[in-house]
Amino acid sequence: MIRSNYPGQAPRLVEDQVTYPLATTMLSVPGAKTVRGYSFFGDSYVYVIFEDGTDLYWARSRVLEYLNQVQGRLPEGVTSALGPDATGVGWIYEYALVDRTGGHDLAGLRSLQDWFLRYELKTIPGIAEVASIGGMVKQYQVVLDPYRMASLGVTHAEIVKAIRASNQEAGGSIVEMGEAEYMVRSSGYLATLADFRSIPLRVAGAAIPVTLGDVATIQIGPELRRGIAELNGQGEVAGGVVILRQGADARSAITAVEAKLKQLKASLPKGVEVITTYNRAQLIDASVENLTHKLIEEFIVVGLVCALFLWHVRSALVAIVTLPLGVLAAFIVMRFQGVNANIMSLGGIAIAVGAMVDAAIVMVENAHKHLERWTHANPDRKLVGQERWKVIADAAKEVGPALFFSLLIITFSFIPVFTLQAQEGRLFAPLAFTKTYAMAGAAILSVTLVPVLMGWLIRGKIPSEEKNPINRGLTRAYRPGLDWVMQWPKATLAIAGTIFLTTLIPFSQLGGEFLPPLDEGDLLYMPSALPGLSPGQASALLQRTDRLIKSVPEVETVFGKAGRADTATDPAPLTMFETTIRFKEREEWREGMTTEKLIEELDRTVRVPGLANIWVPPIRNRIDMLATGIKSPIGVKVFGESLADIDKVAQSVERVAKTVPGVSSALAERLTGGRYVDVDIDRLAAARYGLNIDDVQMIVSGAIGGANVGRTVEGLARYPINVRYPREIRDSVGELRALPVLTPSGQQITLGTVAKIKVSSGPPMLKSEQGRPTSYVYVDVRDRDLTSVVSDLQDAIAADVNLPSGVSLSYAGQFEYLTRAAERMKIVIPATLATIFLLLYLIFRRFDEALLIMGTLPFALTGGFWLLYWLGYNQSVATAVGFIALAGVSAEFGVIMLIYLKAALEQRADPDVEEVNQAIREGALLRVRPKAMTVAVILAGLFPILIGTGAGSEVMSRIAAPMIGGMITAPLLSMFVLPAAYLLMRRPRRPKPTPTEGEEQCLSQPA
Repeated sequence: MIRSNYPGQAPRLVEDQVTYPLATTMLSVPGAKTVRGYSFFGDSYVYVIFEDGTDLYWARSRVLEYLNQVQGRLPEGVTSALGPDATGVGWIYEYALVDRTGGHDLAGLRSLQDWFLRYELKTIPGIAEVASIGGMVKQYQVVLDPYRMASLGVTHAEIVKAIRASNQEAGGSIVEMGEAEYMVRSSGYLATLADFRSIPLRVAGAAIPVTLGDVATIQIGPELRRGIAELNGQGEVAGGVVILRQGADARSAITAVEAKLKQLKASLPKGVEVITTYNRAQLIDASVENLTHKLIEEFIVVGLVCALFLWHVRSALVAIVTLPLGVLAAFIVMRFQGVNANIMSLGGIAIAVGAMVDAAIVMVENAHKHLERWTHANPDRKLVGQERWKVIADAAKEVGPALFFSLLIITFSFIPVFTLQAQEGRLFAPLAFTKTYAMAGAAILSVTLVPVLMGWLIRGKIPSEEKNPINRGLTRAYRPGLDWVMQWPKATLAIAGTIFLTTLIPFSQLGGEFLPPLDEGDLLYMPSALPGLSPGQASALLQRTDRLIKSVPEVETVFGKAGRADTATDPAPLTMFETTIRFKEREEWREGMTTEKLIEELDRTVRVPGLANIWVPPIRNRIDMLATGIKSPIGVKVFGESLADIDKVAQSVERVAKTVPGVSSALAERLTGGRYVDVDIDRLAAARYGLNIDDVQMIVSGAIGGANVGRTVEGLARYPINVRYPREIRDSVGELRALPVLTPSGQQITLGTVAKIKVSSGPPMLKSEQGRPTSYVYVDVRDRDLTSVVSDLQDAIAADVNLPSGVSLSYAGQFEYLTRAAERMKIVIPATLATIFLLLYLIFRRFDEALLIMGTLPFALTGGFWLLYWLGYNQSVATAVGFIALAGVSAEFGVIMLIYLKAALEQRADPDVEEVNQAIREGALLRVRPKAMTVAVILAGLFPILIGTGAGSEVMSRIAAPMIGGMITAPLLSMFVLPAAYLLMRRPRRPKPTPTEGEEQCLSQPA
C-alpha cells in the first residue's frame, strides 16, 4: 500500500500527476498480480496485490525500489510513503473516546488519541499501526485580509516565508563559563496566538513594523477533514483502530491491547472514557470454545459407541485412546508449523475424529473374532503367553496393512483442498493440515500402538458377538437383504444405478455460493451516498442512520464512520459509510429473533433516501475489499478510457441489476457529480501584469484553498499552521472573481482580471486497475444463491447493456473466488482419483478390484447431495471439502468390506458357484459389527457439528452435511452393492462338472 498526500488537489489532478505514474510503475514489480489506484481529494492510494506465497517483506522492499524510481516524476510537495505491514483485515479492535462531562471538545479528544493513546498502543507486540478516526485536528489558522495586504503592499508569498522563518529553533554549540560547559540554544517556536500576531513582515514608513496581526486574523480551528466518527446516534466522537501486523496472533494482541487500555485508564483526563466499539476477540473465543465443546462431545459419543458395540470396556479403551493421541500429534505438528487454533484448524480435527478410530475399531473387532474362534476350537484350554500374543498378532496382520493404506487414502483424498489458491486456499489450508495430521497420526498408531494395546487390554472374558442385543438385531435385519442381493446381483446393481441417477434431482436444484453467510456476531452497515456530500451533511446523515440502528432492541453499540481513517489501509471516500454494529448477548434478544431476521428488521428500519443499504460481516467484508476491491457479494467492474462512457455503462448495469431476482440493492459509483470551481488562467492577461501561471496558482491553492505552511511544536504534539483567505470572500463565484491580487509592480487587480471562473461537474473520486480507469457496481444478494444471481445478471447485462468501443466488464466479489476454486478442482480432483487408484492397487494387487472400489465411489455421493437439498444448503467450497472427505471415507468402507470378502473366499480352494456364494455371504454377514461401528462413530462424530449453532457453525455444518448424508448411502453401498458386484466378478462362468457314479467308484478304490 502506497499512500501519497497532495494537499488541496482535485481527484482528476491527483490521478494524472500521482496515481497514474505510481500505478503504471508498480505494474512492473516482480510478482505483482493486481495494481489498484484510488484518487481522492488530496490523497492517492495505490494497492499492489502480489501472488500468493510472496514474502511480505520481500514484496515491500521491491515496492520501495520502484517507488524510488518514480519519486522524481511526482509533483513538488507530494509525499509518498509505504503503508504499514498490515491490511484492512487486521482491524482487530476499535474504540471511541467520549467525555460525557463536556470538559473536552472533539479537538481535545482527537489530540488525546493522536499524541497519547496512539503511541502507547503502538508499543504492543504484533500491532502494526493505531489509526485515528474522527474528531477535529487542532489547527492554527491565519486568515488573511487581502485588502489590508494590498494597502500595506504585502504579498501572500511574503507571509508564508515570514511564518516559516519565525517557527524554528537553533543551537549555538557550547560555551565555557566558570569551569563549566553550557549548551547554547535559541528558542523560536510559535507557542501562542500572540506569537503569531507578532511575526514581522516588513517595515513601513517611519520605521513602523508591519506584523502578521496587521494583515490577518489568527485563530484556532479544525483542520479540513475527510473522516468522521459517530457513536450510538448521540453525536460525533474521536476514536482509534488497532491494526494487527500481518502474520501476528490476533488473540494475544487483543489481550495486550485490553490490558494496556486498562492500565492507561488512570492516566486519562477526568471524564474521558474509552468505549470498545469492535473487538474480534469475542468471535475468536466463541469459535474456539464452540469447536472445543464439539470435540469433547465427539470424544464422549465415540467412546459410548465403542463400548456399546464391543460390550467390553478395556477393548473400547484401545480404540478410544487413539483419539487423544492422534489429536495430540496433530497439535504438536501445528505448533511447529505455526498453525493457530482457530475455527478451521479445530474443524479439521472435528471432521476427522470419527474416521480416526476406524482402523482401531476394525482391528479390535477382528481380534475379538480371532479370540472367539480360538476359544471355540479349544474349549478346554486357556489362551495365555506367547500363544495369546500370536493370536493377537495374526488378527492385526490380517487387516493391518489394508487399514493403513485405507487411512492413507483418506489422507490423500484431501490433496485437492491443499491446492486451493488465494482466499479459499488460505481459508481451508488450516483445516486440511490438521485433518491430515490427525489422520496420519491415526494411521501410524493403528499399525504400531494399537496391536500392542490389544495384547495388553483385551483380556478376561470376551463377550460373544451374538450375546450383544445390538449386534443380534443388526445381523437379523441385514440377513434377508443380503440373501436377496446374493440371489439377484444384477438387479441390485441396476437398483443402485437408478438410485445414483436420482442424484440429478437435488444436483439440478442446488444453488451455488463461495461460502455460506457467516455470523461473526457483529455486523457492518456499508451504504454509499451519492457524490458531492459535504462533511457537515455526512455527519448529519451518519448520526441519523446510527440513531435508527440503535433503536433496534438487540443492538448494543453503533460506531459509525464516514470517509476514511488516518491509515493507508482505508481508502474510503467521504460518501462511503462504514458502521460497526455490536449486538447484545443472545440471551437478551427477543424470543424467536435470529441474525437473519435482525438484518431484515434493520433493513426495514434504516430507509434513507440516497443510501443503498448493504449489510455484511466485518471480517468477510474486509477480506473481499482487499482481494477484489468490492465490498458486496457481487461486483461488476467497468473498464474503459473515457470517464463518460464508463459512467454511462456503470449506471446501465445498475439499472439492469435491480431487475434481477434476488438482488436486494445495486449501486454504481458515480464518476460525475463532484462539484468543481474551475479557474482558467488567461496567460496573456496575466503576462500584462507581470504574473506567470505559478503566481496565480499560488493564490488559488494557497489563499483560496488554504495551505499548511508549517507545524507548531508543543511538547510531544504537533499542530498544523494554515494560511487562507476569509470564508466570506471565497464562498461564491462572484466573490472569487473580485478577489484582490497584488502584482509584482505593486498594482492591485482582481482574480477575475486574469482568469475565468466557473462552476462545473467532474469526478468526485477516481479508481483504476492495472492502469486502466474503472468504476464499480456493487450488487447485494438476499434470499437467493450467488451462482444463480450471477448467471441471470450476466444474461441480463449481455442482453440490455451496450458496450461502447474500448469499454469492458468483469465480475468480481465472492463469485470470483467460487469460479477460481471450481476451475482448480477440475484439474486436481482427477489427479487425486488417480493417486487413490494407485493406493487401491497397492492394497489388492489387482486392477479389477481397485476399479471396483473406484467405480462405487460416485454412489456414496448420492446421500450427500440429497441431504444438502433437504437442508436447503447451497453448493460451496465448504460442501466441496465435505464431499472430498466423504470420498476418502467411502473408499475406506469399500476397502474394509472387500478385505473381508476376499478373506472368506481365500479360505476355500477352487470354489464352485455355491461355495463362492457362501463365502461372500459369510464374509459380509459375519462382519456386520465392525461396519456398523465405523458408521456409528463417524455419524456420532459429525452429528454434533451438523446441528451446532455457535460461532463458525455455518461453515462446519456445510462440511459435515455431505459426509453425514454419504454415511447413509456409503454403508448401504458397501454392504449390498459391493457383495453383488464382487459375486459377479468372482463367480465361476460354469459350474464344476459333477463326477459320474462309475468315476466316483474308481476314485474311491485304492491304487
